[in-house]
Amino acid sequence: MTQSARFILPGRAEGEILASSEPLSFWGGVDPATGRVIDVHHPLAGQSMAGRILVMPGTRGSCTGSGVLLDMALNGHAPAALVFAEPEDVVTLGAMIAAGMFGKPLPVLRLTPEAHARLAQAKTARITEDGLEADGLTLPVAPQATGALELTDHDRAMLEGAEGEATAQAMRILCAMAVNQGATRLIDVTQGHIDGCIYASPANLTFAEKMAEMGAKVRIPTTMNAISVDHSSWRAQGVPPVFGGPAQRLADAYVRMGCQPTFTCSPYLLDTAPTEGEAIAWSESNAVIYANSVLGARTAKHPDFLDLFAAMTGRAPLAGVYVTEHRAARRIVDIDLPEGADDAVWPLIGYIAGKLSPDRIPLLRGLAGARPGAEALKALCAAFGTTSAAPMLHVEGVTPEAHLLARDADHARIARGNFAAAWAALNEGPEAVDLVAIGSPHASLAECRALAGAMAGRRAAIPLIVTAGRAVIAEAAAEGTLARLTEAGAQVLPDLCWCSISEPVFPPATRALMTNSGKYAHYGPGLSGRAVRFGGLAACAEAAVTGRAPKTFPDWLR
Repeated sequence: MTQSARFILPGRAEGEILASSEPLSFWGGVDPATGRVIDVHHPLAGQSMAGRILVMPGTRGSCTGSGVLLDMALNGHAPAALVFAEPEDVVTLGAMIAAGMFGKPLPVLRLTPEAHARLAQAKTARITEDGLEADGLTLPVAPQATGALELTDHDRAMLEGAEGEATAQAMRILCAMAVNQGATRLIDVTQGHIDGCIYASPANLTFAEKMAEMGAKVRIPTTMNAISVDHSSWRAQGVPPVFGGPAQRLADAYVRMGCQPTFTCSPYLLDTAPTEGEAIAWSESNAVIYANSVLGARTAKHPDFLDLFAAMTGRAPLAGVYVTEHRAARRIVDIDLPEGADDAVWPLIGYIAGKLSPDRIPLLRGLAGARPGAEALKALCAAFGTTSAAPMLHVEGVTPEAHLLARDADHARIARGNFAAAWAALNEGPEAVDLVAIGSPHASLAECRALAGAMAGRRAAIPLIVTAGRAVIAEAAAEGTLARLTEAGAQVLPDLCWCSISEPVFPPATRALMTNSGKYAHYGPGLSGRAVRFGGLAACAEAAVTGRAPKTFPDWLR
């Protein structure tokens, strides 16, 4: 008989239930200092999960959620327990780190959908070593899975401490996560990308410095995500040392461990981007989705901290989309592409597709005729990652594995009304805007050229800030694009991105901002506390010049 409840991580807890049928990204969706939900688009917005039993299907969005959960566990604002209905890795990994490295246990359970739905209706619950009791509900809870892993001699040597305690710790948690994912063995990975270098919370620094002090070193080429400050200029920019100092120390800790200071959330723009079929270990949700979907590389959406462990060992669990059969689309989404649509349509498609396919890989149909290029797919993948937990998608006639389709795939459709509703949801801000934000994810060279072209002969009347990776900025400088942007009044910043920017680099007087990013349009209100407007690159350039973004729909949606 199938158990209706199982421990993913054991423990005891009791308290009031906080339930939602909608997944949540802990990063960008929860304030770790208070435990309050700050995602204004989520049904639990404004509620505190601190000390409560959180009951939701799973999580979505950023890999950094593991660091947010760890910080909450260390500062006393974590949920009393986490109860999911779907496989979940991100905050589960944070709970593993809290228990295994810092002695802060937090139970994580997985229930069948039927039992989960019943628990969500209860007001309080109590979790013991072998059971769960709630209002009118009593469930036995099966113990934590203990599946056997087929380890190589080198795996065992690392696990037993032959290469130091840091590597042994990495292998212990890597193996525990592999069992949780149902893997029977580990595989080699050729490169890593670290997301945990963002100073999302003090816990990220605590973890990284502890690992560095233990002698942790990466063994495969490993790039680094955007960090939370301009590494060389934050003091001159007026960033308070109480924030800038720890943010720089966090980045430096990963560099000491052998990571490359690339400081970009768009590692697929580097000349080291992986090729089709290459097994890698990337974190950062937009990068993972782009690598799997567009490049045809293979990587799980590794939670923060597990990315480092994979880079230290060169190994990852053989599970999820590392396996061909798990890369098949299980939902076909037919898209009625509006005629004459501008570039804003691509993040809208990703945002809507994620809502329609929150828990499975979709195949998007109806887009091949528009011939979406790298920038369109980049925007689509990033927005998809804000509303879906899936680590990839397919675009029929465009992406390399769009032929992978499950026999039982179901159907959905994106029609004109869906576009209008999504545009309205991301445009709740006023007409007057004080800031234009470009580069979430980091802008490509083509996007920098396009913005320079849109601004040609004009100058921004309000702050116009572009975030981009160091490599792209160097290319833009070499060809004159950077000078054109500067002449137009744009500020181009390296190292940080909009999802990690803070005041005073983020202009403090801002009341409302405009962005061409579906990802930042979703997270921006919660992260910045400002109202947000969304539109295509040309509309953003116009807003930069005029300080206004008309509330009317774009022509192609009227």
